Amino acid sequence: QLQLVESGGGLVQPGGSLRLSCAASEFTLDYYAVGWFRQAPGKEREGVSCISSSDGSTYYADSVKGRFTISMDNAKITVYLQMNNLKPEDTAVYYCAACGYCSGYVCHDVGYWGQGTQVTVSS
Repeated sequence: QLQLVESGGGLVQPGGSLRLSCAASEFTLDYYAVGWFRQAPGKEREGVSCISSSDGSTYYADSVKGRFTISMDNAKITVYLQMNNLKPEDTAVYYCAACGYCSGYVCHDVGYWGQGTQVTVSS
């Protein structure tokens, strides 16, 4: 079955950048949408961004629009989340997910989750 592995998290100062990767194994991401979610301590998991593999459409939550960029490689194996101008409120565990479709920035009908990667924004 499809497996997703995230990488790229870490500790960064406010205003800094990180690039998260979500790599698929066993199968490609053809026919899936892929979304990034995050969960901060004591808060519910929330959608951040979503990309459709069929046409490359991308969507962002208002809180990250203009700072984050989601993309997919041509082989449809890896999805990236480039995060610029990071803020302390971006601190969370970030998860990628393969799902049926993007409903705006939220990935719906999730079939597969990655294990998560910690992003901490602090001075």
